[in-house]
Amino acid sequence: MKQGRVELYINEALESRGALLFGLIDPDDYKTDEEAIRTAKAGVDGGIDVVLIGGSMGVQGETLDRITKGIKDLVDTPVVLFPGNIGTLTSYADALYFMSLLNARNPYWITHAQMLAAPLIRKLHLEPLPVGYIVVHPGGTVGWVGDANLVPREKPKIAAALAMAGEYLGHRFILTDTGSNPRMQHAGPIPPEFVRMVKQSISVPYIVGGGILTLNDLRNAYKYGADIVQIGTAFESISDAKKKAKSFSRIVKEEGAKKLKNI
Repeated sequence: MKQGRVELYINEALESRGALLFGLIDPDDYKTDEEAIRTAKAGVDGGIDVVLIGGSMGVQGETLDRITKGIKDLVDTPVVLFPGNIGTLTSYADALYFMSLLNARNPYWITHAQMLAAPLIRKLHLEPLPVGYIVVHPGGTVGWVGDANLVPREKPKIAAALAMAGEYLGHRFILTDTGSNPRMQHAGPIPPEFVRMVKQSISVPYIVGGGILTLNDLRNAYKYGADIVQIGTAFESISDAKKKAKSFSRIVKEEGAKKLKNI
């Protein structure tokens, strides 16, 4: 499968800037659709490179259509779906994470859901981004819904082996994620050594998500190997989403420049 427009944009941006920042909008985390839309716009105004839309539960149908279209009408950056299941698709998006949950216990999340969704994805003209997805402890909602055999935070070699297998299977991005439940973010982001070991095991872009709430968390993620960091919880307040995105974007530019200098 050839690279589509969004994948080319991501790869070219990584080549020129060294690091990227994705902002995740989970409609379930907002009181109204309008609030979700305005938060996404504020994040883009602050420097987010890609808007992700999705969640582990309840984000589909008219609500997903309305929010995705609303965001697309206001921003020029790619809008990409982070699907929770086969029903979380909309033609208003540019692309989607075509994910295989590499450490799922249930094969439904590895290949079955993907098979069921593939014909509709083609019909909707959505660009699939092949993502090997690895869920790390504590896992949050996605860990429970996806029946994941959670990778222990102190066992980075397991994640590195999963990431390697994901690349060998043809995934063009690898994503490690601590899960989608903000109440569990006290566990913090994935440890730096964990990030480093995964990055060293693969040659495709590495996305790190989950638990990154501070500028120091973000800096460490890039410093130890993340090419892309995706942020959700930190941008959930419409009142300061733009301000936070601006401060985060400064770190992305700084760390990206360092990466390019060290190539």
